Amino acid sequence: MKKSKKKKLKILIIGYGSIGRIHAKILSKFKNTKIYILTSQKKAPYKIISNLKEILICDPDYIIISCVTTLHFKYVDFIEKNLKDKLVLVEKPLFEKHKKILCKNNKYFTGYNLRFHPIIKFIKSKFKNRTVKYINVNCSSYLPNWRNNINYTKAVSASKVKGGGVLLELSHELDYLTWIFGDLDLKYSFNKKISNLKINTDDILLLNAIVKNKKTIINLAINFFSKVNKREIQVESDGVSIHADIINNKLIIYEKGKKQVLTWSKFKNLDTYKKEHISILKKDFVNLCSLSESLKLLKFIKKIRQR
Repeated sequence: MKKSKKKKLKILIIGYGSIGRIHAKILSKFKNTKIYILTSQKKAPYKIISNLKEILICDPDYIIISCVTTLHFKYVDFIEKNLKDKLVLVEKPLFEKHKKILCKNNKYFTGYNLRFHPIIKFIKSKFKNRTVKYINVNCSSYLPNWRNNINYTKAVSASKVKGGGVLLELSHELDYLTWIFGDLDLKYSFNKKISNLKINTDDILLLNAIVKNKKTIINLAINFFSKVNKREIQVESDGVSIHADIINNKLIIYEKGKKQVLTWSKFKNLDTYKKEHISILKKDFVNLCSLSESLKLLKFIKKIRQR
């Protein structure tokens, strides 16, 4: 008897900007998949669809929403009302602001891919049962250097109307802090535009918070106007001190009077996206950011904006 051909996994990517291209490139290397792109662009090395009705005809198994942030809710709402039993990854942030939505027909996740970085996973495991006293987070970069294919002034990141700004674009830090250490109680925040970049969004976030019920002090500084490219986290507990460089995949740990340096030299940032997709497709949801978690994060972001 001839073996029946295995059904191809149909993947739909909504939006074909820089992040949509990254997802398509990674997923195109997965075996037995067919990729569809919902975009107004005329050319792409994948099957292009151009409207919502074609989504129903396509009937994808896995959907990635990677369009402009302010359109995320529209597509989530459409998918929830018209499709069932689908896996859906929404690029971070989930929405541009907190919105009420009840989703029962499909499984939704938000693309906080740094959860799959080996340093973040190491820190989560290391401090699982330890009392942490102090955490310092620093993330700085230069927005004009983010993308080569588009002028930074035209990018979503530079537009308040499209859901840009440092608070939303670099909310990875807020996500992994909550994921590792617990819910945060905001004490102070400064979130404005202070640089001469040609944008109409916030470009700096300074924040002080305490982990609820644990008295862990958190100091966080994020900006995207600095020429110094940095993504670091320092964690202090009674017995262990850690300084991690997430960009260079290097971690220094001081414990029991000894210094140890750990490196992940072969790990690339794109690997976090790949691991994220694999987890979703294997239905291993433990490390993924759930819909409820990302909605809770948007509530915290709302508090920051109200300060």
